[in-house]
Amino acid sequence: MSGWLVTGSGGMLGQDLLAALAAAGERAAGLDRTALDITDPGAVRAALEAYAPAVVVNCAAWTAVDDAEAKEAEALAINGAGPRVLAEACKASGAVLIQLSTDYVFAGDAETPYGEEAPTGPRSAYGRTKLAGERAVLDTLPETGYVVRTAWLYGVGGGNFVRTMIRLEGVKDTLDVVDDQCGQPTWAADLAGRLVLLGRAALAGTAPAGVYHGTSGGETTWFAFTREIFRLLGADPERVRPTTSQAFVRPAPRPAYSVLGHDRWKPTGIDPIRDWRSALAEALPALVEADRQMGVTNQ
Repeated sequence: MSGWLVTGSGGMLGQDLLAALAAAGERAAGLDRTALDITDPGAVRAALEAYAPAVVVNCAAWTAVDDAEAKEAEALAINGAGPRVLAEACKASGAVLIQLSTDYVFAGDAETPYGEEAPTGPRSAYGRTKLAGERAVLDTLPETGYVVRTAWLYGVGGGNFVRTMIRLEGVKDTLDVVDDQCGQPTWAADLAGRLVLLGRAALAGTAPAGVYHGTSGGETTWFAFTREIFRLLGADPERVRPTTSQAFVRPAPRPAYSVLGHDRWKPTGIDPIRDWRSALAEALPALVEADRQMGVTNQ
């Protein structure tokens, strides 16, 4: 067994993870949702037999948070049953499994950062289905199963809040953005780098199995985050105005407080992800260029 297998590789994080693995000199293969249905035990076993990976990273997920409220069974099949199928196949093959999860497994009503061992209490169907996936992995692979929770993820390879704000800055005089939800904007490329290090540490025996939090340092609100995006774009931050969540009611409740603690990284010798501001400053030019290219393509 050697190398890595990334499921859900067509998504934003999956793309960045494959790039990070290539840059690190790791042999890796990616399977998107058209190439592998993670809920199909036979297909999953066949994939692990074909690639014989030492590390599997599951980036496949139902991420339509609001749709999950009306389609919880469908979301659970991908977010809950799928990780169990992967975990059982990894148990049979001896591979390490890293499962991506979310801040939505928490109630979102804390006032200090949620530690990795903090009690969960999801308030949405999406959160419940992702928690089911966490438990499936940790129960099936107590020694070789890893859960990495992330939040407020953005990057080049998919739709996300930052790319939306870049586009809206060019067409809106003002923007109303919620100022009563607090979290940690996280660049997918930063998270991908930590996943590479975690997988290596897992194989080396220097990172215990269990839960890790893969979010940026610091904290902010969507409103303040948007103002920083505008500032970096050279636009007037005063064009961004604060509002409340009541102005944007959605089917799934959003956590008011999604700040995660990162204490489990230090004993592994791996530094937590840097502050969100420095990451955004480095990431933004690539996101602006991606949107420019999209605009050229759509003309």
